[in-house]
Amino acid sequence: MMSSHFNVFRIGISFIMMCIFNKSTEDSVPELSPQKYFSTLQPGKASLAYFCQVDSPSTSVLLEELNEAAGPLQDYGISVAKVNCAKEDTSGYCGKEKDLMKAYLFRGSILLREFPTDTLFDVNAIIAHVLFALLFNEVKYITILEDLQNIENALKGKANMVFSYVRAIGTPEHRAVMEAAFVYGTTYQFVLTTEIALLESIGSDNIELAHLYFFHCKLVSDSTQQCRRTRMEQSLTTLNIHLFVKTMKAPLLTEVAEDPQQVSTVHLQLGLPLVFIVSQQATYEADRRTAEWVAWRLLGKAGVLLLLRDSLKVNIPQHTNVVFKRAEKEVPVEFLELHDVNLIISHVENNMHIEETQEDEDDDMEDPDMDIQDDEVAETVYRDRKRQLPLELTVELTEETFNATVMASDSIVLFYAGWHAVSMAFLQSYIDVAVKLKDTTPMLLTRINCADWSDVCTKQNVTEFPTVKMYKKGENPVSYVGMLGTEGLLKFIQLNRISYPVNVRLIQEAEEYLSGELYKDLLTYSSVSVLGLFSPTMTTAKEDFTEAGNYLKGSVITGIYSEEDVWILSNKYAATLPALLLARHKEGKIESIPLANTHVQDMVQIITDALLETFPEITVENLPTYLRLQKPLLILFSDGSINPQYRKVILTLVKQKHLDSLTPCWLNLKNTPVGRGILRAYFGFLPSLPLLVLVNLHSGGHVFAFPSNQSITEQSLVLWLKKLEVGLENHITILSAQEWKPPLPAYDFLSMMDAATAPHPTRKEPEYKKETAVQESDKEQHEDKSAVRKEPVETLRIKHWNKSNWFKETEKSLKRDKEL
Repeated sequence: MMSSHFNVFRIGISFIMMCIFNKSTEDSVPELSPQKYFSTLQPGKASLAYFCQVDSPSTSVLLEELNEAAGPLQDYGISVAKVNCAKEDTSGYCGKEKDLMKAYLFRGSILLREFPTDTLFDVNAIIAHVLFALLFNEVKYITILEDLQNIENALKGKANMVFSYVRAIGTPEHRAVMEAAFVYGTTYQFVLTTEIALLESIGSDNIELAHLYFFHCKLVSDSTQQCRRTRMEQSLTTLNIHLFVKTMKAPLLTEVAEDPQQVSTVHLQLGLPLVFIVSQQATYEADRRTAEWVAWRLLGKAGVLLLLRDSLKVNIPQHTNVVFKRAEKEVPVEFLELHDVNLIISHVENNMHIEETQEDEDDDMEDPDMDIQDDEVAETVYRDRKRQLPLELTVELTEETFNATVMASDSIVLFYAGWHAVSMAFLQSYIDVAVKLKDTTPMLLTRINCADWSDVCTKQNVTEFPTVKMYKKGENPVSYVGMLGTEGLLKFIQLNRISYPVNVRLIQEAEEYLSGELYKDLLTYSSVSVLGLFSPTMTTAKEDFTEAGNYLKGSVITGIYSEEDVWILSNKYAATLPALLLARHKEGKIESIPLANTHVQDMVQIITDALLETFPEITVENLPTYLRLQKPLLILFSDGSINPQYRKVILTLVKQKHLDSLTPCWLNLKNTPVGRGILRAYFGFLPSLPLLVLVNLHSGGHVFAFPSNQSITEQSLVLWLKKLEVGLENHITILSAQEWKPPLPAYDFLSMMDAATAPHPTRKEPEYKKETAVQESDKEQHEDKSAVRKEPVETLRIKHWNKSNWFKETEKSLKRDKEL
């Protein structure tokens, strides 16, 4: 009943909007013509089409809401595109005056449902309606008590039910319930109503608010017995529902015989306290019945455990019969003497710290415990389990086909494990890359499930999941060690299409290289091109530059010119040989840097620094790069794009060398919502924006705020910085020097970010490191395995790279960086 109707998600979903729109509206989704849209429709795939031909205030508002809904919908495998209706369109969906105020839901070319556009009034309504329409078999909508009773009776002894009441369809609460149904729809039966009378009939109070109940029907063996009901007392948000359901999945009662201070359960991880009912052998049965009764009363509010006093190795006070442990860390447990169940319940309810979790991502900034983070990765995979991936775009390898495939053509191989949550999450990104590269690259994208073919993965030196390797004819395999996402992997593949450094032989070719024409299709992935200029006799310098180019392979385009007429380029660009020419394509500038007496690591550092922006927008991905400069951060926090005047002030001061000792940057809270959590950590509240802050991570952790009552001008900013220099400004907070280490090496995600964002100054090997030959394969199994590119089997390691001595000092200084 709950697992056979997710066909919509198995086949994939497209969310399409068709209209002539206001050109000033900020686009967040691609545009399609009607012809292009209908040509891309595929049988079984769903799409939502909105038709209009005139610009109007109502149209622009709807477009804005649809644009904002694009991101959340993509999380559910629902893509969003815009389609402009042309006057000459003859499809029948454009130009009908009577249809201009409707949206249509299709699967392939079949119309499923019509929506009046006034029902799609905001982001919540759009997401709620789309999911509700596609989950119509998973979420039962009822209007009378008899329907609820029939569903309850049918579930007894079989499954549990989640029953919810929302005030109206399309509200934020409705969206939250639908998102929960998307995740848990195959585990629990979801039932929804908007009828107040039905809510009143089951004895609910405060019926003006949305309600959610968990019906424990699976435990019921007697058909005449009513299912137990547990009400969720927090507000209906996606995260709150998720946490509530997790408490319902936890054991009702657990027996323990250890120090209560050391006990940890899922309840603590979810921010709920623990209640220990102290028992002894003589009263065990009575104590267990009491504990079960308390557990039902506190279900969803606290975890209940039966503490066996006779087996304890630690002493607790003689008269204690209840131990209370708060969710806050490092808070001592309370030893209580309570002889009434109601007193226990009251004590828990009076001492609970229930935080209402806001669904808006701007307010959801607190970092959960590592265990919950792990759950979130698994939850994402579980949530997307019905998303149909176009796996046919990649070749599935086996032990029999691996060698022949990678030897026959240049290949990308994803080594993953089907039981591993991170592997399965990254598989989606890998398939997204395959979609983007379809029919555009000769590189063959393949995958092999190491859970099935562990011998192959071992022989290919795969010691972690997921792992991506590039196999090219005549070259050693290259491992991708960047961020586990679509963009990073796509950049890795695209920039490895050519060999580095590029050997440029003609002056005209060199000019095309510097202008970006030679590799213009790669400028999306590398906005800076580097050309080394050397005379034919500069052998050592050329070898060092070639080695540096290999280090930087996959992160920047590098080329080398070493012909007899190199002096032409040297004179034109005022470069003293040997030299680097840095072509900044976005700015249209070419600058020269002398390389006399410059070694490999210095070249790498010069080129890496050249990739940095003067006044960058800080994101989660690029923050480690700028932290590595070991300078205080001068951050302009903004709720959206920054004022051009502020940018002009900062760039002017940079040009005047006033900010040489700082790293000026800005953070857009709309693009990087975690900035709100950062500001709360600095101020204790969310201050008004824009706001300029100086953070000295590498020397004391002091944080200073530019006076909010002053305008940001060149003069005021210089004066403020001088006051800071002489100690006339007070800091607003001091960041802790505590080092946050991962609980296990596999969770060292900051090291993975280090490798992806700035690998070159801090490690000997490049971001996409080369690998040497592997030990010979088992000849008994496959006689042709000796022809495969081979690598030595390394000792087991998870995201650790070899570093030479000249990287070690920088590595030590990164400890502070990781805290932020």
